[in-house]
Amino acid sequence: MAKDAVIIISGGMDSTTMLYEFKDEIALAITFDYGSTQNGRERVCAVTHCQRLGIKHIIVPLEFMHRYFKSTLLMTAEDIPEGNYNDENMKSTVVPFRNGIMLAIAAGIAESNGLKRVMIANHAGDHAIYPDCRPGFVNAMSEAMSAGTYENIKVWAPYTFLSKKEIAEHGKAIGLDYTETYSCYKGGEKHCGKCGTCRERIQALKDAGIEDKTEYESL
Repeated sequence: MAKDAVIIISGGMDSTTMLYEFKDEIALAITFDYGSTQNGRERVCAVTHCQRLGIKHIIVPLEFMHRYFKSTLLMTAEDIPEGNYNDENMKSTVVPFRNGIMLAIAAGIAESNGLKRVMIANHAGDHAIYPDCRPGFVNAMSEAMSAGTYENIKVWAPYTFLSKKEIAEHGKAIGLDYTETYSCYKGGEKHCGKCGTCRERIQALKDAGIEDKTEYESL
């Protein structure tokens, strides 16, 4: 099978699972450094996995997002709200049009490298809070990318309708060690255990029957 895909990888559970599951189709991995609270720790995980799999990996700086965009994810750990993703206060963690920007850049990089597809690990649990993770957006972005490139670059988002639990089950099936991924929005040495993404991680691992060896500050 030809390696014709670019993957956007953060170093979290979803994109890392996708990296391993589809490694035979991935030619290039991209991590975007946009100044979020968890970027640094996620980036270490992304580098580790790409090196292990022998997949070329680049880090693209998007410093302007930290400077000009409004989101608690671009502030400090103290600004990150605690609660579940469906809580109203979690909307403050949305980085406006983040995936649109990343997909557009990845499309340009894909075409520059003779590649055909851009992978993104959005999933069903994102739909309620993140507009740029929903199927309608992903499909529209794919059409725009295809129309705007000679190579008709398309978005490949195989986890769009999967739950976090189902993604964890995919990882379990291929023996992925989730302690080598990072999720916490607060970006601390240990996961806080209280923010939306920590709670989602805890529940997904539990529901998938995976022993959670993540170090948490508090549960």
